[in-house]
Amino acid sequence: MATKEKELVNVQDQKSWEESFEKETWIAPLVDIVETDDNFVLIAYMPGVSKDNAQVKLEDNNIVIMGRLDVYNQLKDARFIVKEQEFGNYYRKFYLSENIDETKIEAEMKDGMLTVVLPKHERIKPKTIEIK
Repeated sequence: MATKEKELVNVQDQKSWEESFEKETWIAPLVDIVETDDNFVLIAYMPGVSKDNAQVKLEDNNIVIMGRLDVYNQLKDARFIVKEQEFGNYYRKFYLSENIDETKIEAEMKDGMLTVVLPKHERIKPKTIEIK
């Protein structure tokens, strides 16, 4: 039995993101976006998603965040007695302004919270002009 379970896990791990996007349920994670002098910071709340199951992509002037839940695949066919939580993998897309320096974007996943730092281009950062 342990061998069969291990095989199922391996098959699941090989499933492509595109394939899962077509076949599984996806919901929008809650997101906060904060602005500092140097950056915009996007914080996406994706409980249950590990770093290995999170993805951040740039495509067509958009930033796409995705997170896959292992538990979703285990429970998707279960009969719920009480279901208060919206259930599914996470997906959200945001348009990126030309004011973002795409070459310096950084992302970190910790405790189900994805933090994406979107650095501002130097041309739009506040500057103090010296008065002579």
